[in-house]
Amino acid sequence: MSGLKLFHTTNGGVSEVAPRLAEVEADVQHLIEAHMETMLGVRFLASEYSTGPVHGGRIDSLGLDENDAPVVVEYKRGTDAGVINQGLFYLAWLMDHRAEFGHLVRERLGAAAASQVRWSAPRLICVAGDFTRYDVHAVREHRRSIDLVRYRFYGERLVGLETVASVTGQTAGSGAARRRRMAERTRGHLAQGAMAELAAAVDETLLGLGQDITKTENRLYRAYRRLRNFACVCPPQQTKLLVYLKADPKETGLVPGFTRDVTGLGHHGTGNLEVQLRTERDLEQAQDLFRLSYAAA
Repeated sequence: MSGLKLFHTTNGGVSEVAPRLAEVEADVQHLIEAHMETMLGVRFLASEYSTGPVHGGRIDSLGLDENDAPVVVEYKRGTDAGVINQGLFYLAWLMDHRAEFGHLVRERLGAAAASQVRWSAPRLICVAGDFTRYDVHAVREHRRSIDLVRYRFYGERLVGLETVASVTGQTAGSGAARRRRMAERTRGHLAQGAMAELAAAVDETLLGLGQDITKTENRLYRAYRRLRNFACVCPPQQTKLLVYLKADPKETGLVPGFTRDVTGLGHHGTGNLEVQLRTERDLEQAQDLFRLSYAAA
């Protein structure tokens, strides 16, 4: 992994754990498919999904992410210049077969999940041993949501994932996406001035945590993610702004009226720690929690 060295500590000192690639591509695929929600924040749907005799392809993995967007995952053992184009080829097929994907979601996750699939920004995640600077440039030229993820195995028990590049796109001409954006603007106009300013400050703070952050607009919240969501911000209310974080509530020291454990409770967005912001001072107090959640993602 670029620039990262891993060491095993012993009584007499330390020894470096050398990184390695998988023996075969399938080793990476099988590991991630078995733990996809933990590793990528994506609910696993299908492996080696056939695109039919006419199209003649097989999608490595299909899934649905935390924000209900369809996900195509493609794997390569090492560096492969064709992985992005191959993934985009399958993503285009998926956009033309929405009903088939919806049936798959209904079959695996239920009717409620199928009714919430968000087609405005389907994602492609490419997991490979490495990427070139041309790959990184290429994803920034596309209108699709694409994540390039570098993997490394360390010894027999450790695996590392590093986001090399991440861009968020929107489907061109999506009427639903336009209506959502208009609704967001309307909510912003209706929000009281102080809360609107606080929401803007939260946005700036969250985006400032790192260069690997992408922002995704949802109908009911705005998600900030690395590879997985680490913060979800709901539209401003009259007197407060609700932020949901991936930080573990048991490790944060809950403060009544400021933080709340919402594990098992229904709410918009993802994360079990609710943070209630009313003033700029609350935002200052929340910054350590933001950083903790960013690190957890």
